[in-house]
Amino acid sequence: MRRRPGLSARLKLTLSYAGFLAVAGSLLLAVVWAFLLRYVPDTSQGLLGISPNRYLLVHTFAPAAAVAMAFLLVFGLVGGWVLAGRMLAPLARITGAARLAGGGSLSHRIRMGGRRDEFRELSDAFDTMLERLESHVAEQRRFAANASHELRTPLAISQTLLDVAHQDPARDRDELLARLRTVNTRAIDLTEALLLLSRSDRATFTRESVDLSLVAEETAETLLPLAERRGITLDVTGAAARADGSAELLLRMVTNLVQNAVVHNLPDGGTVTVHTEMCGDTSLVRVSNTGPPVPPELVPTLVEPFQRGTERVRTDEHAGVGLGLALVHSVVRAHDGSLALVPRPAGGLEVTVRLPSVP
Repeated sequence: MRRRPGLSARLKLTLSYAGFLAVAGSLLLAVVWAFLLRYVPDTSQGLLGISPNRYLLVHTFAPAAAVAMAFLLVFGLVGGWVLAGRMLAPLARITGAARLAGGGSLSHRIRMGGRRDEFRELSDAFDTMLERLESHVAEQRRFAANASHELRTPLAISQTLLDVAHQDPARDRDELLARLRTVNTRAIDLTEALLLLSRSDRATFTRESVDLSLVAEETAETLLPLAERRGITLDVTGAAARADGSAELLLRMVTNLVQNAVVHNLPDGGTVTVHTEMCGDTSLVRVSNTGPPVPPELVPTLVEPFQRGTERVRTDEHAGVGLGLALVHSVVRAHDGSLALVPRPAGGLEVTVRLPSVP
């Protein structure tokens, strides 16, 4: 924003200091006049015929008072300029850091030393903001890079299939169409997941009362055929648990949790348990499964976009797009909830979602 030039804060403080001293000096002179000089007789003999009269005292005192006032004014200007400079020095550092951040340098930190005061608190708050902003920007850049790579992969596969078909007209057309359909479906799923992730991040949805136990039952009915094909036992337990949010997003959240629990499980004979309950003013959804052991250091990365556990790419019909738990985390955050991932000692993972409940 372009503004007209004006007085600096340092100059304003300097003038304020000097003005304060001038007013204080004037009040002191007024007190001297009111309580001393005005009681001296204004006659040629003065007080009792031996003291100076008012005329002599005023003409003797006035030059000295003028010199003192001038000294106070100069002292107030110089001292005020120095004091204001020292007081505003931290603000100058904060302004410089803000300009660097505005120019794109988010790695700079103020790290102002000294005891706590208003400027130090502002500096610490600004550093914290820069740290979060830098982390957010880095996350967005990483997400954009991964998303572009993931979107380019199905397009490159489609291009390769078309080139092969063009070079070999005798190739089975039905097989080519089936593979193109699979690749196109994956691209559509990825695009829809990205759009849903963006929508949940913005939290632009209509809130309503949603029973998470009914959502869990609906999810179990939908994914039961997948669980049966993989030899997985799918159980839903617990009681009603109402949360305030989007029914569509909460359904996608539970679906992603259960589908991940089914896919990342034992080859045969595994189990998946979905439990819902009310805990005070919190509605809880817990999804636990059997499966291979999950390294604890891998758990924090599972909610990042395009992370697929220990396997970067899956080859079955439920390969996914690497946004399952990232979508869950985004939906939970949009609903002011919390997400906890804990590896089970015997293998598998236990995921707990806590959302504010509806009375």
